[in-house]
Amino acid sequence: MNRRLLVGVAGLALLLVTAGCLGGTSSVSNERLDSEPTASYTWDAETDAHITVQQNGRFRAVYEVNSSSVELYRFDGFGSRTPLPVESLRYRYPNGTVVNGTELKARGGDVTQNNRITNVTLPSDADSEGKLAFTSSSTPKRFSLPVLVEGSYEVVLPPDRRVSFPIFGSVRPQGYETELVDDQLHITWTNVTDGSVVVQFYLQRDLGIFAAVAAVSLLVGGAGILYYRRQIEALRERREELGLDVEDRDRKR
Repeated sequence: MNRRLLVGVAGLALLLVTAGCLGGTSSVSNERLDSEPTASYTWDAETDAHITVQQNGRFRAVYEVNSSSVELYRFDGFGSRTPLPVESLRYRYPNGTVVNGTELKARGGDVTQNNRITNVTLPSDADSEGKLAFTSSSTPKRFSLPVLVEGSYEVVLPPDRRVSFPIFGSVRPQGYETELVDDQLHITWTNVTDGSVVVQFYLQRDLGIFAAVAAVSLLVGGAGILYYRRQIEALRERREELGLDVEDRDRKR
């Protein structure tokens, strides 16, 4: 009986580990945190959260933070939290001083990750009006992230991207405004408190490709219909030549 119990407990523990339920917490490496971002962070943004979506399926984010720590995560297909992978992390003090991951840890902060969240503990001397910036991954042509910080939001898309065509573009939540600056679409919200910010976008040339494919499909479909109609008419004429239709009419009489 005891042996069976031990086997059962071992099996349950293995299942939990495999599912990630017993995953431990580890510190994110300084090399990853100290890496240089592909472009400068928008520290002077007037919104509480500013996200710049890059062309390579990644994004740069800057958040105003007023707490001692910030939880970074996204939801998977089952609605469960998964840690948001971060790199090129920076913290900016109100006086303009910017520190990287190594310096953040040296000042009493830390960046840890478990199977549910990435937790950023700010430096012990951090002010309530500081800003946290990092780079992370996104899905090509779709940005989606939970509301990690409440307040005003701005999402900047890469050049030549749009959201207005319903089939290819969508924005959530509602109540947003858009502005085109140097061929980059800026989407802003005055106040976002919960849920997720989701932007589905497309290249303008995608519409031309879609229109061309639709036109070809219509032409092929129309040609197919015309072809089959002619085949049916030819078959009818053939039946009449053979007298089959005449025999059918005689039977009906």
